[in-house]
Amino acid sequence: MVTTDTVTSNEIYEDELFEKVGIKKELSEHMGRPALTYWAEVWRRFRKNKLAITGLIMLCIVTLLTIIGPTLSGHDYQYMDSSIRSQTPSASHWFGTDRMGRDIFTRVSVGGRISLIIGLLCTLVMFTIGSILGAIAGLKGGWVDDLIMRICEFVGNLPYLIIVVILSMVMGRGLFSLVFALSFISWVGTTRMVRGQILQIKEQDFVKAAAALGADSKRIIIKHLFPNTLGIIMVTITMAVPGFILGEAFLSYIGLGIRPPETSWGALAAAGQERLMFYPHELFFPSLMLVITILSFHLIGDGLSDALDPKLKD
Repeated sequence: MVTTDTVTSNEIYEDELFEKVGIKKELSEHMGRPALTYWAEVWRRFRKNKLAITGLIMLCIVTLLTIIGPTLSGHDYQYMDSSIRSQTPSASHWFGTDRMGRDIFTRVSVGGRISLIIGLLCTLVMFTIGSILGAIAGLKGGWVDDLIMRICEFVGNLPYLIIVVILSMVMGRGLFSLVFALSFISWVGTTRMVRGQILQIKEQDFVKAAAALGADSKRIIIKHLFPNTLGIIMVTITMAVPGFILGEAFLSYIGLGIRPPETSWGALAAAGQERLMFYPHELFFPSLMLVITILSFHLIGDGLSDALDPKLKD
């Protein structure tokens, strides 16, 4: 028969043992719980980051606004009414009107679509080209690696801003030309990053085992190498999108952005800057949307970086 003194002494012994090895007793009670998958664990840690969740909520609100904004306002973003030119925000025009009597709220919503689409498309081009070239360079090695790295060095040494401006002037002010100009050099950094990750991962036993079993390069890249670099690529993507949005805003600001009657946040900010002294609302609202969107992506990127870092596991 087990006495109360024996149970108490066992509990004291367990507490002392857990303190010695640095394990909390509360955690030991959950050791029988099923382990989470890798991405479930990442999502659990991401949710605990309040700033990252705040950024995700803000980004969802901005995206929703660009989709249903014109429907909410009931105005056409191209409709001009000279009788309501340059009005301040009111119940009928939430963000006011511009010099041509167009509803700024509707134009900010529609302009957000262009800015977000350009940012996402440029990031997709950067991600696709950089991932493919980086994976090939890291896996093949030898002269293939040398050739790709020399191309990266040549393209990466080109003056980014000058190249973007020249390409925009030569190719025109359409959506395709903007995406091409902004993403022409951007893939270099992704290529180098993916190559570095591949060089580390390809020496792992599971990759060598796949090669020994006869898997070709395509299968090794898709099934083994690429999934193990996806985490750092996701962080890079969240940081790249706001950069491209700012790049488009800059081109629009200097008159090389999207062609009217289409608009973007950068084009709206450029138009509002000219009338800042008397009608500051024309500059304030598109600039505010730019700031919120860029801040949201950076908060999400920081949250993902922490969630994917094995050194910060809790």
